[in-house]
Amino acid sequence: MPTRPTWFTVFAILLLLWALAGVAACAGHVLAGEQLAQAQGDWDVAFFRALPAWFAWDYALATVASLAGAIALLRGARSALALYVVSLAAVVVQFGYVFLATDLIAHKGAAASLPFPAFIAVMGVVQIAVARRALRRGWLG
Repeated sequence: MPTRPTWFTVFAILLLLWALAGVAACAGHVLAGEQLAQAQGDWDVAFFRALPAWFAWDYALATVASLAGAIALLRGARSALALYVVSLAAVVVQFGYVFLATDLIAHKGAAASLPFPAFIAVMGVVQIAVARRALRRGWLG
């Protein structure tokens, strides 16, 4: 296996930190989501309570697959690409539901609702692109 450049290792570490932040956010949603929603107001509490049970599982899948993908990338494992694809698919399901099946945008507005989920999706695409490049370069075994 060819030696991986320093930039790749640094970037993979940044992706690991990004994934850890995602897992922490998911844990916060599951463990303290309603309390956090209460601080935002009645609409947010109702929104949180109306989320289907599968939503938390999908959120967990998105973040844990991203974390596993980052670990695989750092370890040089080919599974990084598949894990990142699973993560992005779960992100699409999660935000697809939020934006298509709820009135979040109508209530909060697009400017407040769309930028961070868009950034998360872009990060998913970046993760896949990095893993693909690493596969093509022979940095993943």
